[in-house]
Amino acid sequence: MLWRDIITISRRGLIQNNLRSLLTILGIVIGIAAIIIVTSVGQAAQQLVVNQFSGLGSRTVLVGAGREPKGPSDLFEFFTNTLKDGDVKALINRSNVPQFTEVTPVIFQVDSAAFEGETVRGTLIGASENIFPIFEIFPETGRAFIEQEVEEGASVVVLGSDVKNELFGPSDPIGEKIRIRNQLFRVVGVINPTGNIGAFNVNDFMAIPYTTMQRYLVGIDYYHRIIGRVAEEGQMKEAVENINATLRELHGISDPSKDDFFIDTQANAVERVGVVANIFTALLIAVATISLIVGGIGIMNIMLVSVTERTKEIGLRKALGAKRSDILVQFLLEAIILTVSGGIIGVFLGVVFSYSASLILSRFIGEGWQFVISPYAVTAGVAISGAIGLVFGMYPAMQASKKSPLEALRYE
Repeated sequence: MLWRDIITISRRGLIQNNLRSLLTILGIVIGIAAIIIVTSVGQAAQQLVVNQFSGLGSRTVLVGAGREPKGPSDLFEFFTNTLKDGDVKALINRSNVPQFTEVTPVIFQVDSAAFEGETVRGTLIGASENIFPIFEIFPETGRAFIEQEVEEGASVVVLGSDVKNELFGPSDPIGEKIRIRNQLFRVVGVINPTGNIGAFNVNDFMAIPYTTMQRYLVGIDYYHRIIGRVAEEGQMKEAVENINATLRELHGISDPSKDDFFIDTQANAVERVGVVANIFTALLIAVATISLIVGGIGIMNIMLVSVTERTKEIGLRKALGAKRSDILVQFLLEAIILTVSGGIIGVFLGVVFSYSASLILSRFIGEGWQFVISPYAVTAGVAISGAIGLVFGMYPAMQASKKSPLEALRYE
């Protein structure tokens, strides 16, 4: 029998029961659509975070206090006091880390600033003057604070663009004084709109000397981060090794698993985010696969019903010369057509819902959220649906091909 005849007969059999066919593939449609949506949202989220971390620059190293957070139980490691003046001085010393060109300690917290009745919340950053060249952010108007002001603990502040706009609108803020925790700070500079650099949103910065923040605002003698920049990207690995060796010697640590600090670079931060995102996506896909299995069982069930209903048709075709292989291919092809159709519909709905989700999320999260559809996910969706038809349609097709022509023609 010619392939076109088998395809025509298979298509005709499905069209005769179009509503049943549509309901049968519903599980496939839902499963494939879920996979497309999950992979789209997962990849978009990963790309958003990766783009934020990429803003750190490939030459930037972040040394964090406490053990590296690896789960909810490590949440409060952020509040440890393991990084102090001695660590900063040791890392600044070029004999310890010769790759560093600039180093700054960093203290940060969310805080409020006020000016003439206007109040805004932003990220209060205590750092040295090196924070500006390290992050490559420079005031659009005014200037950055200088080394002398850091040494003196001067009450000066450099504002991010959003904080400036909230407090001053179109007015020039240079020379004006804002209040942070009952302490007056003179505005010396405003950073142009920049966006995110790593976990920091520069637009809501309120950068002050770390000495001022320690003495007058938070009353602590330790730092949350030490941030440095190497001279060349190729020196990053050697710099990390030197930082580890220096801090372990200072802290009396011989076992690396006992480190009371952690090191972040653009490369390992992006890698870590990628691993977490991939695990999360894989778990969600595993859940969506359950729907595909249920859909496959539905395909097998309906095909067995179809074989029973069409017993006479099978007997008549065999009596007219159809081979066992022709019957097998016919019913197997029907199952594959069903599941592939479901896969195509699922891909279409998945793309539509993913695009809708991206529009909603971009409104709440910002322009950094993008619509992402992986061609591999689309191809895999159709391929998986076809494989389900092949696997779950094989048994009903074999049952149909085994029927005896005489018994089939006698069937009532």
